[in-house]
Formats: sequence, C-alpha cells, structure tokens
Amino acid sequence: QVQLVESGGGLVQAGGSLTLSCAASASIFSRNTMGWYRQAPGKQRDLVASITSGGNTNYADSVKGRFTVSRDNAKNTVYLQMNSLKAEDTAVYYCNTLWKGISYWGKGTLVTVSS
Repeated sequence: QVQLVESGGGLVQAGGSLTLSCAASASIFSRNTMGWYRQAPGKQRDLVASITSGGNTNYADSVKGRFTVSRDNAKNTVYLQMNSLKAEDTAVYYCNTLWKGISYWGKGTLVTVSS
C-alpha cells in the first residue's frame, strides 16, 4: 500500500512563499518519480512539477523560475518550494506517484493566494 500525505498549504499574500511537503511510504520512495499536481476550482488537475529518483526535474511553464521541487530520500519526503506566488496559483496541490502500474494520490493540501 502506497501512502502519500501532503502538508504545508495555507493562505498567503501574492508575492509570498510557501513550502509544501509530501511524505511517502518508505518502501517505494527512493525508486520512484514523484509529482506535484494542482487543481483549481472548476479546472482539471495539472502537473506542476516532478522529480525522478535521480533528481531530474520537470516544471510546468507557468511555474518555471518560481517553484522548485526537491526530495530527501532519507526522510521519504518530496518538497515543493513556491516563491513569488500569484492568485492564479490558488488550488489544491496533490502529491502523486506511479507504482506497479497504479497511480497513487495524496488527499491534497489547499493553497490560497490572496491578491
């Protein structure tokens, strides 16, 4: 069973910063690509950033230069550092990984950016 637990969301003013964390099951973490997705009200869930087991990263164009994804394999945790936040970053942020053909999701953490 793969478990993903996000934390770190909250209310922040535009231009501010937040760091999200996702704690994953120890048995799979170090070998898996981890992704951060977000879903705004009435919109589809989109990829924000991902990081492979080797540390290679990928970002959505809308967050490049503002967000940084990282991982700590010793803590089985992936992070999303979000800087220069904008109102359009408001969404529920989800952690995701694929394991044995099944896509696993956390319950999400809400980020609200006030303008």
